[in-house]
Amino acid sequence: MDMTGEERINAPRDVVWAALNDPDVLKRCIPGCQSLEMKSPTELAAIVKVKIGPVSATFNGEVTLTNVKAPESYTISGEGKGGVAGFAKGGADVALNEDGAETVLQYAVKAQIGGKLAQLGARLVDTTSHKLAQQFFANFNSVVSEKAAQ
Repeated sequence: MDMTGEERINAPRDVVWAALNDPDVLKRCIPGCQSLEMKSPTELAAIVKVKIGPVSATFNGEVTLTNVKAPESYTISGEGKGGVAGFAKGGADVALNEDGAETVLQYAVKAQIGGKLAQLGARLVDTTSHKLAQQFFANFNSVVSEKAAQ
């Protein structure tokens, strides 16, 4: 599954960059996130519960940040294991571009699933993945815009 998009955020780039690297902000924004902990400046551990069609799973995963060019871009990649439901792994290239007082966050995501999740059909998985991504970016936009307004 591949997905690209952008989100216009009403905040300066340094504020958006700080939020992208703040586990508390990310935990609030990731749908189904039960815990997110910074293990090092470039490594995080996450527990996320998701439901795709009839399959509900809790994924334990590791997330790594590479190609970090603060405050412009990074690559985020990770893998999560969901027990009998299977696994999910993937990554995203994230770039922040200033546009006046706003920041345009651009992303390109590649993801792969296996196990029971893969048996659900690409259409259902793609639709759910798009909804989860849209929900994350809407949540992130809201949280960061509120912070910038304070």
